[in-house]
Formats: sequence, structure tokens, C-alpha cells
Amino acid sequence: MRVLVAEDDAGLREVLVMGLEDHGYQVDAAERGDEAIDLFKFYDYDVAVVDWRMPGAEGIEVVAWARKHGKPTAILMLTARDAPPDRIRGLDAGADDYLVKPFDFGELLARIRALQRRPRGVDAPIIVHGALALDPIRHEVTVGDRPLGLTSTEYKILELLMRRSPAVVDRKAIAEHAWRDETDPLGSNAIDVQLSRLRAKLPASGVRIVTVRGAGYRLEEA
Repeated sequence: MRVLVAEDDAGLREVLVMGLEDHGYQVDAAERGDEAIDLFKFYDYDVAVVDWRMPGAEGIEVVAWARKHGKPTAILMLTARDAPPDRIRGLDAGADDYLVKPFDFGELLARIRALQRRPRGVDAPIIVHGALALDPIRHEVTVGDRPLGLTSTEYKILELLMRRSPAVVDRKAIAEHAWRDETDPLGSNAIDVQLSRLRAKLPASGVRIVTVRGAGYRLEEA
């Protein structure tokens, strides 16, 4: 399950990301509200944990944007504001639940599990390019009716390229999306190795990964 954590406090954000990943969640993180909105534009999240006070855009603005654009993500708001009018405002903006700081991480997990059990209005759409189809709910990629065997890192890279196609994706974005510590692949040839392996699995897919010199990589129809 994919979770977005939008929290401007670096220490708390790191604790949330590491804790959720340790419990098997795939996590993207943002320290600004406008960054959270940008991530919402490209990815379908099952749950988003959104802080109220953030630079760029407040959490309530992030929630309102997601609902305005039909995102079915279950949203849990974090805030130090515990007055009833604040809770009402957050829920009216489209939040599904509300957790007041400071909180116990076990309670956060329980609330996320509860949100998972609630039926959502719309399933995440399958992404299709050529004969390649990526199902973000099942975490599967197929070519025609044949499953494409990918490692976790290959899947993350391909998902990013498919979602942003035909835009160019730079190496930093790939590192941030596919590795827990983005500095690991940037100082080595890890990205090149993963892309080479991924390219070798795509000949029958009708798409190819193109290197755009000095800019990054783009997925396009072969």
C-alpha cells in the first residue's frame, strides 16, 4: 500500500517514513504542502498523512486540492489544533480522520488500518503505454496478458517513467522515488544498472526508455 507523508518537521517526518516502511508500507514524503500537491498529481495514494501547518501550502489546502481533483485517497490530518472548530474545518475540507500532536505511533498505525478498511469511491486507474500496463493496486506490470517479472526497484523506476511519460525524468527524481536513501544511487552507477536491466525486459512491450543527454530519461512508444 502506498502512503504519502506530508510533514515539515524533519525529525517527525523521518520517524513516520521509517516506521511506516518497517510495517510494509511504500512511502513518499514531502516537507512542503506544494510538494505534496505535486506528488498527488503523479501518484495514486491509498492513504495520506498530512500535517496542517506546512510552508508552500497548508495541509487543509492540500486536502481541498485532492478532493477537488477527485482523488479517492484516505486522508489523515496531523495537527496541534485540537479545538472543535479546527477539527470541523479539517473534516469539512475533505479529511477522513484527525490526529492531534503529540500522538502515539501505534495509534497512527491503527487509524491507517481503519482507513484502509473503509471503501473508497474509485480504484486507482491502470496506467497503459503501448502493450505495457501497470496496475498500482495489485503492484503488477503486464505485457499483453503476460506478467512482467520486475524487482521492486525496477517496478518503482518504471512506474515513475510511465506516470510522467512523455516528460523527461531526471536522475535525482529516480533516486528519490526508487531508493530509501536517494544519495546511495547518485554516487554510483546503480541507476544505470537498473535501467539497463529494465530495458532488457521491454522489447515486446511497444515502449522504450530513451536517454535524453544532460536531462534524464523518457518513456516513449517504440
